[in-house]
Amino acid sequence: MSQTAPRIAPLEPPYAPDIAEQFDRIMRGAPPLVLFRVMAGNARAWEKFRAGSLLDRGPLSLREREIVIDRTCARTGCEYEWGVHIAAFAAAAKLTDEQVRATVRGAATEACWSEAEQALIAVVDALHDRATLSDAEFAALSAHYDEAQIFEIILLCGFYHTVSYLANGLALPLEAKAARFPAA
Repeated sequence: MSQTAPRIAPLEPPYAPDIAEQFDRIMRGAPPLVLFRVMAGNARAWEKFRAGSLLDRGPLSLREREIVIDRTCARTGCEYEWGVHIAAFAAAAKLTDEQVRATVRGAATEACWSEAEQALIAVVDALHDRATLSDAEFAALSAHYDEAQIFEIILLCGFYHTVSYLANGLALPLEAKAARFPAA
């Protein structure tokens, strides 16, 4: 992946007022990510991206949400989005250094995860590998999560596959303040 410039040029400031307002709302005043600046350059893509973004809180805890997102991005090899999420949310989600590493380098059965978290990671892995869940995987997930949470987990996996495809396919350079994948 290129570390210098994405394959499609990002918007540069000054931004149109509506885009600036959207960036401020999403980024809470921080400079917009390269991903958002690239996407906002195509009105249809930006509208669809924001419409399906799942940027709201939803029925999962921050920790559960981040485990799903981080594992999905790791499995797709998307260091860009994984790094943004680790830098922005790992501390608030109370992910230990061991758990952060395990999102990239560990199995679903790692001892650092609770039983419920192991079920989450197993589901992310199954969806990534086979695009479906076995009855046993669904039962393990259902033992810890209700229907609304199960929908959210599957939707997050799908959405962050899309985000990963965008970041990887457009060769987005890694954000300066983002985390990097742990060494093997």
